[in-house]
Amino acid sequence: MIKLRQLWESRAPRERKIIILVAALVGAVFYGWLVHTADVARTLLRTSVTTFRALAARVEHEAAEYESLRSKTPATPSKTELRALVQAQIDAQGLGRSTTRIEATSPSDVQVVFGAVPFADWLKWVTSLQSQQVRLDTCRIETLSTPGLVSVTATVTRAKPQ
Repeated sequence: MIKLRQLWESRAPRERKIIILVAALVGAVFYGWLVHTADVARTLLRTSVTTFRALAARVEHEAAEYESLRSKTPATPSKTELRALVQAQIDAQGLGRSTTRIEATSPSDVQVVFGAVPFADWLKWVTSLQSQQVRLDTCRIETLSTPGLVSVTATVTRAKPQ
C-alpha cells in the first residue's frame, strides 16, 4: 500500500488526472457492460417465466385430469358366461352375419371365427370386449380379395384380476 501511494505521489498532477480519467472511463464501460448483460438476462428470464407458467398450468390441468381418471372405479368384469358375453358384443356391433362359429373351448376361453368382416368393425368389437375385461388371446387374420374385409379366427379370454 505504501509503494502504491509513493507511485501515485511520484506522478505529475497532469498524469494523475489522466489516470483518474482513464480509470473512470474503464469503470463506466464496465458498468455499462454489466447493465447491458443484466438487461439481456432479464429479458430472457421474462420469456422463460412466461413459458414455465404456461407449462405449469398445463401440468396442473393434466394432473387434475389424471386424478379424475384415477378416481373412477375400474370397470368390473361381467359375471355373464363368457360365450354369452362374446355373443352379446357381436350382436351389439352388428357382426352376427359375419360370424361363422362361436365355441367355448374352456370356461375362460371362447374361439370366434369370422368369415368376412370389415377390419375396422372387428377392431371395434375387440375394443368393446376389452371394456368388459375380456382380452384377445390368440388371433389369425387373413386378408380377403375385397378391400377392407378380413377373415379372422380369434380366441378371447377373461382378463385376470391384477
